[in-house]
Amino acid sequence: QVQLVESGGGLVQAGGSLRLSCAASERTSYAMGWFRQAPGKEREFVAAISWTGGVTYYYDSVKGRFTISRDNAKNAVYLQMNSLKPEDTAVYYCAAGPLGREARRYPYWGQGTQVTVSS
Repeated sequence: QVQLVESGGGLVQAGGSLRLSCAASERTSYAMGWFRQAPGKEREFVAAISWTGGVTYYYDSVKGRFTISRDNAKNAVYLQMNSLKPEDTAVYYCAAGPLGREARRYPYWGQGTQVTVSS
């Protein structure tokens, strides 16, 4: 069973940047995704990347600001977040599973890392 651990969250001012990392406990051929959940809201898709890295999906509101990447040699996936906005504030989760935008497709999840963007 794949275990995922996120890191890199924190407090940043609007317009700033953060880089989230997700380390997998073992090599996996799954796609990797990032999701987020703000207080009182449902978990929503942010970005996903295929096993080869050749296919990426993004939520419309983060296109051009966020970049997902992976390093299979390190069993890691990253989310570079630039031009952050207060509405990006949420707990960010890493997930592993078949490629897609729906959370239910992903059987493996990390514990999450908090991202707070101040205005």
